Amino acid sequence: MEPVKIYYDKLGKTLTVWFDDPKKEFIAEEADEELLLMKDRNGKVIGFERLNYNLGNVDILPVEFISV
Repeated sequence: MEPVKIYYDKLGKTLTVWFDDPKKEFIAEEADEELLLMKDRNGKVIGFERLNYNLGNVDILPVEFISV
């Protein structure tokens, strides 16, 4: 299992999250007005990108992980 990768572009106002290797991206589909889903060749979602996302103060970034 690949580690989750989270990228925040403050200037471009995008938040990108990868659940798998970004090199496997085959297509990006618009799921909503400001949400893209990145998929591999088999149609499996391997990441998403949120457009017009403002994280605010990135010096303090609490992250919570819950495994169910």
